[in-house]
Amino acid sequence: MSLRDYKLYLYLLIISLVSWWLVEITGLIEIMHGTVPAHSPDYFSKSYTKWEMNELGLLKNKLIADQLTHYSDDGTTHIVAPVMFFYNEKTPPWVIISATGILSADGTDLHLNGKVHINRDKAEGVVALTINTSELKVNPETSYAETAEWAELISLPNITTGTGMQMTYSEPIHLQLLANVKGHYETKK
Repeated sequence: MSLRDYKLYLYLLIISLVSWWLVEITGLIEIMHGTVPAHSPDYFSKSYTKWEMNELGLLKNKLIADQLTHYSDDGTTHIVAPVMFFYNEKTPPWVIISATGILSADGTDLHLNGKVHINRDKAEGVVALTINTSELKVNPETSYAETAEWAELISLPNITTGTGMQMTYSEPIHLQLLANVKGHYETKK
């Protein structure tokens, strides 16, 4: 092979060396291998809806949210404007509405932040019930909710208030106010 045959290879070598040098001085390699900031989302969804069925294939609960964001560093899921429906066979569903919520990595604890409204409609043998509270901790697996904050139970014409609440919203339904309980009850005449 003559020198002329090696020119093509020499030009290719020079071009590759210049390209490598340009990448090094511009810092593109560091950008491509940069670290992920702490507590950054790994996925999100807008207009999120999730259904969960029981072992018989009947609807157990449903979650609707304006936005859902999952964080990989701690596994938490942050929810904006969650509306949760918990279904029972014999009663209308419990509906829990909040401004925001954070679901734990294992999915067992849902912390609803800010004002929380819980509703159950009237049905045969069941009175309508509205609960107003805040900072509610919900365990969807055990159908249990609790708060240490003020709570108001409205089952017209009766209104009961107190501080702290524990609630089981599946059969048998159990609801307890823990302290400073006051009520306004209408009596039958």
